[in-house]
Amino acid sequence: MNYPWPEAGTPLDQVATPMPVIDESRLAANIARVQAYCDTHGKRFRPHIKTHKIAAIARQQLEAGAVGINCQKVTEAEVFADAGFDDILITYNILSAAKLARLKALNARVAKLAVVADSDVTVAGLAATFGADRPLTVLVECDTGGKRCGVQTPEVAVALAEKIAAAPGLRFGGILTYPAIGGAESVEHFMARTMRLLADKGIDCPVRSSGGSPDLFAAHLVPSATEHRAGTYVYNDRSMVRAGHCTAGDLAMHILATVVSRPAPDRAVLDCGSKALTSDLLGFTDYGTIDGFESARIVSLSEEHAVVDLKDCIKPFPEIGAMVKIVPNHTCVVTNLFDHMVFHRDGIVTRVEKVDARGTVW
Repeated sequence: MNYPWPEAGTPLDQVATPMPVIDESRLAANIARVQAYCDTHGKRFRPHIKTHKIAAIARQQLEAGAVGINCQKVTEAEVFADAGFDDILITYNILSAAKLARLKALNARVAKLAVVADSDVTVAGLAATFGADRPLTVLVECDTGGKRCGVQTPEVAVALAEKIAAAPGLRFGGILTYPAIGGAESVEHFMARTMRLLADKGIDCPVRSSGGSPDLFAAHLVPSATEHRAGTYVYNDRSMVRAGHCTAGDLAMHILATVVSRPAPDRAVLDCGSKALTSDLLGFTDYGTIDGFESARIVSLSEEHAVVDLKDCIKPFPEIGAMVKIVPNHTCVVTNLFDHMVFHRDGIVTRVEKVDARGTVW
């Protein structure tokens, strides 16, 4: 059964819900603002496409000046390679014979493909897979305070870089980090020391890549970094507003939902449960903000229902059948819950785009 996708020119109040809707003007402004910032500070910009997973938006980002794209998994990168993208960085340790075989095939058809590694095990797997006839570029991932993946010291980074450089089928491409929020000083210290140690070994370090939307506008505080990666900025979300990264006027994604029940004076139910709104709290105590009714709280999600607590709502909440717009806590997860996104300008549908890389999680 085909979903009734709205045609261009359809008012948003005629769109079936729940549905993510993307404001074209805000989307374009977000792309332009970040690219201008990076251009001003001499940083190459590489957008992380996990936020939108849509080839058409990635093309908008490249047309604005991005140098390439950042993917998280092999299958995600395959989708964008199929769409014609030829400069792809995969920021994930790739292990297992199945994934390495897919990565090798991907490297054979992408002009500039790079991956990361933070252990001897990952490097050994890559070295055993790739040959001198078609080498793979590998960056060393560094933990500069984010406490996720990454080598722990510049000395270990250099030792791993030497192993990459020594492998006939690999090329050492540089270093990469996903830092803690507010961690610019730590990133600069780690990168600068690593660069000095690499120079002492006669090893070139052409790419120094930092990342993250929350610290995007602090990228200029890391002079050693040559590029910045960010994803969430393209739509923005509730967590980005809280972080001071953007204002409500920069929110390009909302979730359209319908009030399906008013079972009690202090309670409403919407048709957007955990299959439409992310269950990520990200430090919040509720599951999104309802535009225009910020004092109403989405307090629980089941699969198809969002329960709204109206006890503190300071104005009359919409009745059964009315639509509301929700700002999600975390826009990237919402993307992977839907097959399509509806785009609009001033409340009128402009296009519907397939989420090309939905479900590409390995």
